[in-house]
Amino acid sequence: MPPPKDVVKIAIQMVGAIPQLIDLQQTKPLASVLKDVCDAWSLPNAERYALQYVDGRQTYITESNRGEIKNGSILRLTTSPDQEAERLYSGIQSNNSDVKTDSLKKLASLSQDVTFAQEFISRNGLKQIFYIVEEGNDTGEMLAHTLKAFMELMEHDFVSWETLSAAFIKKIVSYVNMNAVDASVQQLSLSILENMVPTSRLLFDLVKKEVTLDRLLTHLQVTNAQLQLKAMALLIALLLAATDAERRDMMDYLREKNIRQFIHKNIIHSSEPLGDEMAHYLYVLQSVSLNLCERRMRTSMDPYSQEQRELLQSLRQTAFESESESPASNFSTERRRSLCAKEFRKLGFVNNSNPAEDLRRAPPGLLALDNMVYFSRHTPNAYSRFVLENSSREDKHECPFARSSIQLTLILCEILHVGEPCSETAQAFYPMFFGQDHFFEELFCICIQLVNKTWKEMRATQEDFDKVLQVVREQITRTLSLKPTSLELFKTRVNALNYSEILKLRQTERLHQEETLAVPVLELRERLKPELLELIRQQRLLHLCEGTLFRKISSRRRQDKLWYCRLSPNHKVLHYGDVEEGVRSPPIESLLEKIPVADMKMLLVGKECPHTKEKSSGKQNKDVLELAFSIVYDVEEYCLNFVAPTRYEFCLWTDGLNVLLGKEMTSERTQTDLDVLLSMELKLRLLDLENISIPDTPPPVPKPPSNLNFCYDFSHAEQ
Repeated sequence: MPPPKDVVKIAIQMVGAIPQLIDLQQTKPLASVLKDVCDAWSLPNAERYALQYVDGRQTYITESNRGEIKNGSILRLTTSPDQEAERLYSGIQSNNSDVKTDSLKKLASLSQDVTFAQEFISRNGLKQIFYIVEEGNDTGEMLAHTLKAFMELMEHDFVSWETLSAAFIKKIVSYVNMNAVDASVQQLSLSILENMVPTSRLLFDLVKKEVTLDRLLTHLQVTNAQLQLKAMALLIALLLAATDAERRDMMDYLREKNIRQFIHKNIIHSSEPLGDEMAHYLYVLQSVSLNLCERRMRTSMDPYSQEQRELLQSLRQTAFESESESPASNFSTERRRSLCAKEFRKLGFVNNSNPAEDLRRAPPGLLALDNMVYFSRHTPNAYSRFVLENSSREDKHECPFARSSIQLTLILCEILHVGEPCSETAQAFYPMFFGQDHFFEELFCICIQLVNKTWKEMRATQEDFDKVLQVVREQITRTLSLKPTSLELFKTRVNALNYSEILKLRQTERLHQEETLAVPVLELRERLKPELLELIRQQRLLHLCEGTLFRKISSRRRQDKLWYCRLSPNHKVLHYGDVEEGVRSPPIESLLEKIPVADMKMLLVGKECPHTKEKSSGKQNKDVLELAFSIVYDVEEYCLNFVAPTRYEFCLWTDGLNVLLGKEMTSERTQTDLDVLLSMELKLRLLDLENISIPDTPPPVPKPPSNLNFCYDFSHAEQ
């Protein structure tokens, strides 16, 4: 009989005793189970004992989690959580330092268990931990165990972080700010502060005031990877809890201290591999930094703002300074306005009489204006070349700088998730972000030149604007996915990914989507090929049996005579002979000439054929060369020369003759037909797998069982 579902077979161990193998009835109270176990080992006071997992986190078994016990689990009979909590509570108050250290070490281990933690906290155990930290002077192993136990106990959320005393917090801060402290103590202290920061504004202000950014930067520069990680965690916690103004000030200060360059050199490119946790913190730092652009991105241009109008005018003046600076002063207001409108149109603004209207859309808002101004000031040559090159093109082929810049800024904001909240798990940061201070602006400078390059490659007109920007978006996202380590490398790769490459990649991906390039499908293709090639061979031979009408070409290249050739139904003889005009399919008996297939020696094509050896020029000769083929037969002195009426017939006949000669079919038509047949056959075979992703590798075959004694014996049930 199979065992009941509410019974699990487990082993129970105890130091110095032979293990028990029992059937644990899940419906039976845990106290009764413990009593039975203790009775088997002749142990009194069963209420003082508990069961605990041997492996993993060594969790205590309770009525609430006993359902998680699986068949084959190994448990340990140990002291109950309340007894252990009482013992350790006394131990951490001992005057004997060894006993106290051992008790704190044990406490740090057991505090991971929620049942034990509840018992220890209920005995006011945290108060004793606070006392050890606040009053103690130890900065070594004992303190590390104390802080570890505190962290584990606080993880269960029985006590609020806001209840911590000022003296305790001050002590924790002092461990972070001290130099002569054990690294493990500093790591734990940083973790405690990190957990405190998000819980209340009061704690955030306290930590921000006491632990300076300079101190955190000092911890980031150590070689201890764990200490570096905890320092980064606290820095990120402070940035996330700060207000927008505070965050901006903090990021400005970090920029002054060259934190990006340090991270790029010492963390991203360190000899140690980057862990998932550090990758997440770098992603958050990148996200927080990029989100500083959000305010400008969501702010529309104010046409009455003197500062914003001056920025807009600077774009025009930088591009057309030589043209407009001297004569403009002599123009009337109306003429000057007309000249400005013309220049703004050349800059690519849609509303050239009032270009501020183009920047009223938010996003990208003023961020687009900032990017254009940055491009014009930091790369003036590239800016002037872009504007002047396009203003001198035909109207329909000019790439509008301003319109492109506004749309490109929006695209970059979407790709880089500007203004979006940070993910709690994401790790997708860009290494090149940390190698450049003005990352967003510099990226824009590269990408706006890419827009112009792609525009020319696509020979685009104004109607193609959206299509060009769609291609540019694809170029950027594909290059970013390669995680280039610097903007220079990004620039090289994105420029190499031209429009023709994008088209090739799209075609490849389309094939992937149809799953024609999946490894199992490719294997299936290879298996189907022989069968389908045989089908093509049969079709070629069938076509030869039906025969084709050819024209004879004289030495003067006059196509004045017709002849017909066909293969006998048994594929052994090639019949041919002259026919009159208008005869479509003469009977095989009327074709008097014969060539046994067994006498055929070779197939010649193109220039190798005897009837193409004579020199001739012009289009006709070229056409004859492409359609000519010959059969060499008997003693290799005789040839039957053909000029196919079409390329299609040429392919079918050369393939068919190669089949008769026992050779591979080599025409381009063979590959085309094979691809069509394979595609159709694959689609038919994969119909049942529609919308199901096919893995590249088959699932692993499970190991055979250790024994095969799992068959149910029905003979016992019948008795």
